[in-house]
Amino acid sequence: QVQLVESGGGLVQAGGSLRLSCAASANIVSGNYMAWYRQAPGDRRELVAAITGGGRPNYSDSVKGRFTISRDNAKNTVYLQMNSLKPEDTGVYYCNLRLQTPPFYGYWGQGTQVTVSV
Repeated sequence: QVQLVESGGGLVQAGGSLRLSCAASANIVSGNYMAWYRQAPGDRRELVAAITGGGRPNYSDSVKGRFTISRDNAKNTVYLQMNSLKPEDTGVYYCNLRLQTPPFYGYWGQGTQVTVSV
């Protein structure tokens, strides 16, 4: 089973920045679909950003222009650079990996808390 470990969360003031990291336990970042989700208390888990196996990034409308997803294949790590943070960005951020080979298993990290104060 693949293990994903998120880090980099914390408390930041509105307008500040954070860089989240998602480290995989195996050499599986390259060639697979990876994404960042977030969930606020009482809300659904929502997709924030994703990067395809080919390296194409996609973003939700709420974060486009402020967040950047990237990966370092040599380190088996995916990053989420978060700039111009807003209180609405507060939540637990989860890293997700979806294998692009049958049976297309999916894996989740334990999450890292991001709190943006006003």
